[in-house]
Amino acid sequence: MAGKRRVELGRRRFMRVAGGSVAGAAVVGGGTFTALATGILDSPPKDLIDGVPRSLVLSLPDAPGSVQPPAPELPDQLADGVIKPPSPGTRIPYTGGTPDPDEGSVPTKLPFDFKTSGYQLDHELPEYMRPWRDRPTTWSNVTPNTENVYLDAEGAVQYRPDRNTPGYDQPVTQIQFGLGCVSSYRTATDPTRKALFLERAKAQAKRLIDKRVETRGAWYFPYPFDWFHPEHSGVTYKAPWYSGMAQGESISLFIQLSQLDGVTEEERKLYRAAADGAFASLLRGDNAKPWVVNRDKDGYLWIQEYPGATPGTGDYTFNGMIFATFGVWDYYMATGNELALKLYDGAVTTIRDHFPRLRQAKWLSYYCNTHRVPTKGYHQHHINLFRQLHWQTGSPAFADRQDTLINDYPSAQNLPAGSVVAFAAGTHSLYQLKTQGAPLYGWSPTMNDAQKATKKVTFTKATQAPVDVRRRIYGRGIYYRISAGAYAGWWVGEYYPNVFLRGVHLPTTYRPNRTATFPANVSITAIKFGSDGKTGTTKTVKFAKSSKAPFDQRAIVNGRPMLRITAGGLTGYWVPNGPVLADS
Repeated sequence: MAGKRRVELGRRRFMRVAGGSVAGAAVVGGGTFTALATGILDSPPKDLIDGVPRSLVLSLPDAPGSVQPPAPELPDQLADGVIKPPSPGTRIPYTGGTPDPDEGSVPTKLPFDFKTSGYQLDHELPEYMRPWRDRPTTWSNVTPNTENVYLDAEGAVQYRPDRNTPGYDQPVTQIQFGLGCVSSYRTATDPTRKALFLERAKAQAKRLIDKRVETRGAWYFPYPFDWFHPEHSGVTYKAPWYSGMAQGESISLFIQLSQLDGVTEEERKLYRAAADGAFASLLRGDNAKPWVVNRDKDGYLWIQEYPGATPGTGDYTFNGMIFATFGVWDYYMATGNELALKLYDGAVTTIRDHFPRLRQAKWLSYYCNTHRVPTKGYHQHHINLFRQLHWQTGSPAFADRQDTLINDYPSAQNLPAGSVVAFAAGTHSLYQLKTQGAPLYGWSPTMNDAQKATKKVTFTKATQAPVDVRRRIYGRGIYYRISAGAYAGWWVGEYYPNVFLRGVHLPTTYRPNRTATFPANVSITAIKFGSDGKTGTTKTVKFAKSSKAPFDQRAIVNGRPMLRITAGGLTGYWVPNGPVLADS
């Protein structure tokens, strides 16, 4: 009788919300509590984990790893390709040019019809979520002098194949360096540093403007060298050639420079005119040259990082198109131009619908749609870029695709110092694998993570071991590399709750909040984690009907994907992503 009374009290307490939803506002619609064993409990049930202390499972260590990983280092657009000087007698029409007779005026309409989805953009996006804010140029790199890049006498970045070869203007490298300087200018407090960051950004913009080619009513930024990619057939260029990635990214540089308080009114007008000229190039199709925009046979819009020699051909590169699309985002936010919104809508519709072509399940994603080449560096970019598309559009579809890529191949495989893996009491399998060496211990196509040895180890009680790498092993699941002790160099598979990485890893923040769905008639244990060594609290729910709740983060928490609920009786609790579904 006392048990029944407790159930009724619990039901009344948690159902006092508008519309009859349950667990406060944490669950919106549909669910009801049916019995003590299926409601939210005041005290936890019997230990959830055999062989692991609750204090270990329900607490998070006071250690690094709970922040979103930084954006991966920008890749070299010309990497793995071959640069050659332009053929003798080649003239780069840096100024002027001869427009096509019917295309001498500035375009005022879209180049063709293409598929769209009606995406709208978040005008209140926080500063840190806006394009390029995550890629500041460091003070140590404000005057680069590496194997491939250096500054010329005017402060413009030059790209060289090696230190013994003269450099060339390379638009993407100049633009990305300039955008990094703009980002650093915004946050710098030292006047000297602030001034130099702005000087560097202006120098890149000036070089682009000085070397522009005006044709087809638009501004194009030429690559003044021959170049080809031996692995990507069709990517073979004679100077001058053009890239949609450069055209789109230049818009970001010009718009963002025009918004800084350190530029003069005259400079502001020049940068806006340059942005207008670059944007116009995205309104010209592949019916004449130069071109960087086309529509594929299925009606999708593409901004081609590497346009083909003939209309409608190209590399159909994913990351280059998304980076270019960020320029369209900047242009629309600054101008409200409806053509820009339509282009953005078409571009992100293409990226969303071509995700199955980008993804390689349980492994690295593909670089482009034409050549099926998976690359570790670009996989990390895809994760970061889909996150930003989610922020910009508010669509859970892009957040879901980001989550999928993280599950396929985690973006940050090297773990922070102090990372540990927990072992439950019992027997575990360890492996020696053929991998690259320190510090990455990554996958090599020649070694292919081949297994060299295996052993069984038994622990009479739960224990922990230091680890330095978490990544997917080729053809297997997620594994950890033990970094010290008797089993240093051995790998162990992630298998919650028997083997799991302690802490919050690979967190990602959503805007707006997403929606979690609790399935009907399934018990879900939610956890509010304690601090290091202190046991957290749990609540167990089970609903007669499927029920929904908002969440703002997803992360790998103590070795499994979890969602953080943001409202009602489960506010601040994490629930397992799997039995609890995320919208997409």
